[in-house]
Amino acid sequence: MSEPQAIPENRPFVRLFPLGGLGEIGMNMLAIESEGKLLLIDCGLMFPEAYMMGIDLVLPEVAWLEKRRDDIVGLVLTHGHEDHIGAVPYLWHKLGQPRIYATCLTLGLLSNKLKEYALDSHVELETLVPRQPVVLGPFKVEPFRVAHSIVDGVGYAIKTAAGVLVHTGDFKLDQTPVDGQKTDLARLAELGEQGVLLLLADSTNVENEGYTLSESTVGKAFAEILPICPRRVIIATFSSNIHRIQQVADAAKASGRRMLVNGRSMVSNIAIARQLGYLQIEDEQFVELKEMRELPPDQVLILTTGSQGEPLSSLMRIALGDHKQIHVEEGDRVILSSKFIPGNEKAISDLINNLYRRGAEVYYEKTSEIHVSGHASREELKLLHNLVKPRYFVPIHGEYRHLVKHRQLALELGLPPQNSLVLSNGEILKVSDQGLERAGNFEQGRVFVDGKGVGDVGIIELRDRRHLANHGLVIAMLAVHQATGEIVFGPEIFTRGFIPEDEQSGEQLLEEARYQLREFLAEQSLGAIADWEELRVNLRKVLRRLFNRSLGRRPLILPLVLEL
Repeated sequence: MSEPQAIPENRPFVRLFPLGGLGEIGMNMLAIESEGKLLLIDCGLMFPEAYMMGIDLVLPEVAWLEKRRDDIVGLVLTHGHEDHIGAVPYLWHKLGQPRIYATCLTLGLLSNKLKEYALDSHVELETLVPRQPVVLGPFKVEPFRVAHSIVDGVGYAIKTAAGVLVHTGDFKLDQTPVDGQKTDLARLAELGEQGVLLLLADSTNVENEGYTLSESTVGKAFAEILPICPRRVIIATFSSNIHRIQQVADAAKASGRRMLVNGRSMVSNIAIARQLGYLQIEDEQFVELKEMRELPPDQVLILTTGSQGEPLSSLMRIALGDHKQIHVEEGDRVILSSKFIPGNEKAISDLINNLYRRGAEVYYEKTSEIHVSGHASREELKLLHNLVKPRYFVPIHGEYRHLVKHRQLALELGLPPQNSLVLSNGEILKVSDQGLERAGNFEQGRVFVDGKGVGDVGIIELRDRRHLANHGLVIAMLAVHQATGEIVFGPEIFTRGFIPEDEQSGEQLLEEARYQLREFLAEQSLGAIADWEELRVNLRKVLRRLFNRSLGRRPLILPLVLEL
């Protein structure tokens, strides 16, 4: 990959500090510096990967930003998905309590999250309107409309002393969106004619040829499926997909079905979207649980969360027969109207299998057109580049291969190789009208949320959890008289997830382990030991050699030496 040339020191410049969203799906967060001030774009979280055992959420590390909190002029949000707004309640204080700017629905969804953390009366929120710029320090920030899988998404044109930056947010070029709000191609073309210094564009779907299907095609699929379903229908989708929810409601009404809404986030988001006018659903279309039981099955539609097979979700409990009020019966239809998010395939497969075991027929992404992506495919990305005509380009939002392929697409369209590069989280980019260059690195990483603990579980703890999960635990316990060194208890051995202690082979191995520990201890002068930690290390070595030789296993060994 060709590297850009160094920028002359006397030229106005901006610097970019990506804190998340590059080389990964989620945790989107970017800081842009101009004239010593910082503008933040998005503050998202990421859901845990398979190896992050016990972790609930993953946040970007903002220690570097904490040191510069006085330089932050504002936080602007592109849309209301968790991977763009979910970290705000956790990080807002650390960022110096900045004012937050976003469109109406995005602020509505964020406000609901802030209430959960008792922050709603503290955070200053400002509503943005597409094509109406706001001045934040040295930045003139203009939102422009983009179509996505959530209502009220925007990208940003950011005017700085060095030039104009265009940040697309998540987008696609849907020509028949449910609400009629298309991506503002006219404004993007105007910006291209006026001159764009740098384009930062969504890369998630760069591997997909052609065009992403319109959201309205899902509504047509619902309209075809619902009338032919003989009994109840359960539809699971993301609670933030307001367009999808509207189409479910329209199809339910047309087929004579009333809706039961299930799932806390679904209930909450529908209430917010109706209050703000983004959902047009009459009160009469909804039904309560008690009333639903009295309706014929072919007049019922249940709208729920849990399409990703989350273990504690309502839909998974329904599929397992553990839900107290809702049960799947023979002939019911279940529609999973969402994509299989990478990492969730096994959980979703288990969900589908359990639904089939209960007699349901399941429609999902691989068998029916009941989901479309909210991200632009290759032909749409080509049109974006040709309209914006940026001098420089940096791909954002995607795994590393997505970023590389998006850069390759830009080069195919004629962008000089030295005018584009692939950035990683924690890498600084310096840009001026004379070029762009890598400008070092800054402190960046991930913060894990485990229950109410934020940041108290790190890489070492995750390593130990994986070790325990893969190899089990062995505890060797003994008690020693402090004055005489006499062993008054043990050595005794307890195991979890290592070997079955109640079977003969397991008991024989544990007896051998006790024998070897007694042999080792007999050679020690315990009354003269000053460093008990050294004894624990040696006990661990004795057991590790035995287990590795006997079974080829490496359990986590915890020697407990009590001094009495």
